[in-house]
Amino acid sequence: MKTLIQLTVNGEPVEAAVDANRTLLQFLREDLELTGAKHGCGLGDCGACTVILDGKPVNSCLVLAVQANGRSVLTIEGLAENGKLHPIQQAFVDKGAIQCGFCTPGMILSAKALLDTNTKPTEIEIRTAISGNLCRCTGYQKIVQAIQDAAEAMTGKEGS
Repeated sequence: MKTLIQLTVNGEPVEAAVDANRTLLQFLREDLELTGAKHGCGLGDCGACTVILDGKPVNSCLVLAVQANGRSVLTIEGLAENGKLHPIQQAFVDKGAIQCGFCTPGMILSAKALLDTNTKPTEIEIRTAISGNLCRCTGYQKIVQAIQDAAEAMTGKEGS
């Protein structure tokens, strides 16, 4: 049995009929063709499927699409504006915090959720915020540096 849901995805209204057991990750990737959120572990351990739901980072593999009814979802595809990378995305590029790119969307969205509520996070706060996102390529130092630089850029300071 399908349920009609209405939500906002990347600022756009979306209405769809979904099966009750369909995850938000499946809905985003397969129905809306927003493939930035990745299927990693399927258990909520790796963070590859991270999206922002009503301002908070969530593992979309653990959220049912019907639970997103009436809510707002931001995926990596909705972060850049008018063809210009978001400062966090740009900092990841500038610092070389991207290698294979599999974890990058989730890392960036976790960082955005942090910087939306804490414009001057400490290194420990940054590491805590991304602790649910696993990276097997870059290590974490360049990622942490990128988030620190993005925080500075977003508060109007010169990046380091």
